[in-house]
Amino acid sequence: MTTVWHIVTGEYPPTAGGVSDYTRSVATGLAAAGDEVHVWCPVNAEHAGAPGVNVHGIAGAWTRMDLRRLDEALAPFPGPRRLLVQWVPHAYGRRSLNVAFCRWVRRRAGAGDVVDLMIHEPGLGFGEGGLRHNLAAALHRWMLLLLLGRARRVWVAIPAWIETIRPWALGRDLAFCWLPIPGSIPVSGAGDEVRRVREALLDGRTGVVVGHFSTYSREIRGALREIVPALLERAPAVRVQLLGRGSEAALAELRDATPHADRLHAAGPLDAAALSCRLQACDLLLQPYPDGASTRRSTLMTAMAHGLPVVTTIGRLSEPFWRQTDAVDVLPAGDAAAIARAVTDLAAEPERRNRLGASARATYDARFSLGHVIAALRADACEAAG
Repeated sequence: MTTVWHIVTGEYPPTAGGVSDYTRSVATGLAAAGDEVHVWCPVNAEHAGAPGVNVHGIAGAWTRMDLRRLDEALAPFPGPRRLLVQWVPHAYGRRSLNVAFCRWVRRRAGAGDVVDLMIHEPGLGFGEGGLRHNLAAALHRWMLLLLLGRARRVWVAIPAWIETIRPWALGRDLAFCWLPIPGSIPVSGAGDEVRRVREALLDGRTGVVVGHFSTYSREIRGALREIVPALLERAPAVRVQLLGRGSEAALAELRDATPHADRLHAAGPLDAAALSCRLQACDLLLQPYPDGASTRRSTLMTAMAHGLPVVTTIGRLSEPFWRQTDAVDVLPAGDAAAIARAVTDLAAEPERRNRLGASARATYDARFSLGHVIAALRADACEAAG
């Protein structure tokens, strides 16, 4: 049976961001499966739509006037409408404090629409900053309370969010369902182009290309400054390739931290096909996450989808799965010396890299792929998260 989806999101291409990429992937997947899909977002992004995806870029800054315009645009659709709200508070304006948006979602549910939440991030945490930060964290909890009070179902990117979210349901019998974030970059590119990229990175020499793919937050840049100089010192045959938005600025920082800057490269902004080619040119990826590997990390999911061996970290947000799987090589977050040693060892073991990469791809296909996400949404099938 065909379902009509109304996906409400604070980000959508051409706006850059993880939620933007995720929403486009889900919208495209649902449409490809035969459903009718409407995306309601801030910017006029019709050119970013895919076949079967109707993009309505009319939400502006999510002001009360914008929300009234959304009500008028939704009115012609027969009810009850199915709203899939992509939740991260920073995506809805008002410096992440848009209580009016939450009241709007609550009112839509009260009028008969079916509201499902996809929680990418629940909001700021307490004790992570000063008074202003804690006040914002408190208001984020109030916003969750408003949303959870009328939601039918709550999907979460990682089970760890449940500890934060559940108290604000105030005892409601809500289903919290785990829905991993799939990779955002499809595997594409010809073998000849991949070889040309490798030859350029290695400058005609024999060696190992270690990649890193991220958007280079302050925490990630700090981790790289501790790990990469030690890696280059330990492994003379290694070249490091930085991928993703912000890679050039990160390269500038790393050059000041190592005497081996000639073995560092940054790809800069790339489209999806070129980025896939660059990923395939890597022998392995170094993905140190300060809060640990988790299924909300689309960069990790993208690496696994490309069948790449990955050295990554275990931290407070990591699912138990990562400690038990042979799909990635994991070290404690923050142990820069151990991570550098692990990358050095893996760079010297091509057979183990092949095994790890094959396991990563098989695990991704079975548990984390876009097909898995689309099937769960269409079947309304809940994988319990807590």
